[in-house]
Amino acid sequence: MSEQNRRTFMKAAALGAVSAVAANLPNEQAAAAENQTAGYASKNFTAKSTFKKKKERSSGMDSNVPFTEIKRPLRILIFGAHPDDGELKAGGAAAKWAKQGHEVMICSVTNGNMGYWKNTGAPLAARRKAEVEKADKMLGATSKVLDIDDSTLMPTHENRLKLIKVIREWKADIVMGHRPCDYQADHRYLGVLMQDTAFMAAVPGVLPEIPAIPNPVYLYLYDYFQRPYPFIPDIAIDIDPVADLKTKAVDVMESQFYEGGCMSNDSVLPKTPEEAKKRHEEIEKILAYRNVRAANFFRDALIKQYGPEKGKKIKNAEFFEICEYGRSLTKEEIDFIFPF
Repeated sequence: MSEQNRRTFMKAAALGAVSAVAANLPNEQAAAAENQTAGYASKNFTAKSTFKKKKERSSGMDSNVPFTEIKRPLRILIFGAHPDDGELKAGGAAAKWAKQGHEVMICSVTNGNMGYWKNTGAPLAARRKAEVEKADKMLGATSKVLDIDDSTLMPTHENRLKLIKVIREWKADIVMGHRPCDYQADHRYLGVLMQDTAFMAAVPGVLPEIPAIPNPVYLYLYDYFQRPYPFIPDIAIDIDPVADLKTKAVDVMESQFYEGGCMSNDSVLPKTPEEAKKRHEEIEKILAYRNVRAANFFRDALIKQYGPEKGKKIKNAEFFEICEYGRSLTKEEIDFIFPF
């Protein structure tokens, strides 16, 4: 059974299970059980009482209002485990959204204070914050770095509330982040934490001092890991028009690329201006190739999205997988959110 078929089967089974339970309940309880299949953002959920006066989301008080009817900029929140992850995986989409007038925040969940071979701690955290703020400004995005030490991120209740706070304060329509399948522990646990904020962001009793919002759309950033299941490219984006901008934005994070990041040494540091120029050129090629590799790896998704003629020609791309824990999307809404 393919992964797509498995997901469809599991979803159908879950819906069937709820219906079976509901069949043996009194009418009021049965209706409540059936509504669970649509998530918290169902037709019976209105957020009117959970928003502060004059701060309502203009998408309507009911999260079932189609995205295609929104008459305001979308609000997108991209979570990355470290200051560079969100930019590397969704910098192109961020730039394209920003160019269209939408509001994008890239939030680094750890401060990156272990991400450099030469030094660590508070000075490095300050340097990486300055680097990522410069990169995000180039992309047209708002930058945020949480005060959680690099390599210590755990899926705790405290950290879940920190993410819910960011989501609510940004009033996010779309939340993006790593999958829980990843080589790096901070990436994995951010994926778990992000999943755990789904539904909970809409519960008024959770973190009641910050008004709840309707359950956002949740998307996973692309990766190449195969276990326990591979990334499924539900959404494919051509980033050719902003590929150079994305590369230049990421390139300003010199501690991570030009100077080698967390697992390097003095040998990578140029000794002359000529060597420095060559090093920058090499790094820009490496960074640019990341987008090319993604486009080639998930080429079928590009062809499905753009058709054979264009899909085969796209050189740089980004991809996203829909997380079923968030608000569901129609094909029309996907096209509206990603008009690229």
